[in-house]
Amino acid sequence: MLPVQRHFHSQVVEEEGVHHPRGVVVALTHDPRLDDMALMDALNSRAFYVGALGSRRNSEQRRERLQSLGVAPRQLQRLHAPIGLAIGSRTPPEIALSILAEVTALRHAAGQRVRDAASAA
Repeated sequence: MLPVQRHFHSQVVEEEGVHHPRGVVVALTHDPRLDDMALMDALNSRAFYVGALGSRRNSEQRRERLQSLGVAPRQLQRLHAPIGLAIGSRTPPEIALSILAEVTALRHAAGQRVRDAASAA
């Protein structure tokens, strides 16, 4: 496997406008060589939402990798992982819906209430 160049991710983050405070970055590839570098750049951006698809176990491993790569704990707190509301999603359209629902809830400052309700259920 060839290493992925970090410059590519910085360029994408810059060109796609995620330095805007309403920007959203979602990593979906399940490939740490791609996702981790993009997430590092996104966590340094002004994007209001930075998230990554994956299980709880994979999300914890991702946080450990990012921390070992020098991402500060404060930045890691911004990472939403696993992403999406817990609505029992199984299919790609359902997963997409749960992700968009979480982003929308957070955008409207209802995110914590939604997550608290989902955890209580």
